[in-house]
Amino acid sequence: MIPHLLRLAFVIFMLMLPVTGMVPVLSALTVGRHPEIGDLARHLFMSVNLIGALIAAPLAGLASDSLGRRVPIIAGALVVNAATLFLIAGDWAYGVILVLRFIEGCAHMTALSLLMTLGADHARREGIGAAMGGVGAAVSLGVASGAPLGGWIGAAEAAQVPWLGGWLMLALAVAVPLLLADPPQSRERQDARALLRALSANRMLAVPYVFAFVDRLTVGFIVSTFSLYLGTVMGLSAPRIGLVMAAFLIPFSLLTYPAGLLCRHWDRLGMMIAGSVLYGVFLIVLGLATESWLVVVMAAGGVVAALMYAPSLVLTAELAGPGQRASTLAGFNVAGSLGFALGPLLGGTLVGVFRAAGMDPYLPVFVIVASIEILVGLAMLPLWLRRAARAV
Repeated sequence: MIPHLLRLAFVIFMLMLPVTGMVPVLSALTVGRHPEIGDLARHLFMSVNLIGALIAAPLAGLASDSLGRRVPIIAGALVVNAATLFLIAGDWAYGVILVLRFIEGCAHMTALSLLMTLGADHARREGIGAAMGGVGAAVSLGVASGAPLGGWIGAAEAAQVPWLGGWLMLALAVAVPLLLADPPQSRERQDARALLRALSANRMLAVPYVFAFVDRLTVGFIVSTFSLYLGTVMGLSAPRIGLVMAAFLIPFSLLTYPAGLLCRHWDRLGMMIAGSVLYGVFLIVLGLATESWLVVVMAAGGVVAALMYAPSLVLTAELAGPGQRASTLAGFNVAGSLGFALGPLLGGTLVGVFRAAGMDPYLPVFVIVASIEILVGLAMLPLWLRRAARAV
């Protein structure tokens, strides 16, 4: 019989395909269908669904921990996700598209947060590092595969990407109750108020949450501002943009699971700090890279990203109190979603400001976003030193 964790990883992988599938066709889905919109409105296409995730993820986590059920909520969220993707493929006013993207984000993040929670629920045999590394690898491999797949599918007609994504989500909604199982009913379930009080008292959770916020902010910047930069400034085609994104995402996905295993032996916070500083350097180099070096630089960035993502997931799962896993991991995803939502908005705003000042906007924007990543990593050094001193 196929292990539950492997079946879970398959579902997560499939869930993530439409997310980056729309990145290579971002220009076609926004200005291609609505040429009247500006820079900020284009970036909103990638941000508004993450705003929906901010609202839905904590509510789903609290409901799931209170009820002790994951699978029925996941299946329902997938049905809603499918319906919104079908509608996004249609010809609507841009405001309607943004509303649909918002609802899509609610449904997608509800499903993803609870699927990640199932990974922690069933982690006893494999160990939390291996389980969360596997979950992270499934997320990143799905994201990695979605970019080139979306570029290939959307090369002729961009609307085919959300349309086929809708059919995939509908198939998953049917398959999830057959493939996955809820954890055994726990006597440790708490009501929503008790869960909120317990989570707010766990101040150490702020560490992985801050890293999740900043790391996903840079990802939001890459899939929006950088994607638009590749299409409008460098003149790359949709399939070529998909391959550039895959150069980052494939090593990221392949190395996330090994990075989770390394968490058994290496200090999680130290890995996150080192990864953040190196990732900031990567972003600066990316802003300077010529087209011939893009693939190499993006591949190096994917290696560094794995070094950050796996330990932040592991640390979050380890810090979850009894009966709090869905809520704790929902908080992690809320922090990441907030960063992902603000990344395109920050990138779009900065590009507009520098362009209005008569400057070539992109290199300064890359440096600013990189500086945020580096500063957060350095700001965590005192905490890491105190923890290291206590461990001696």
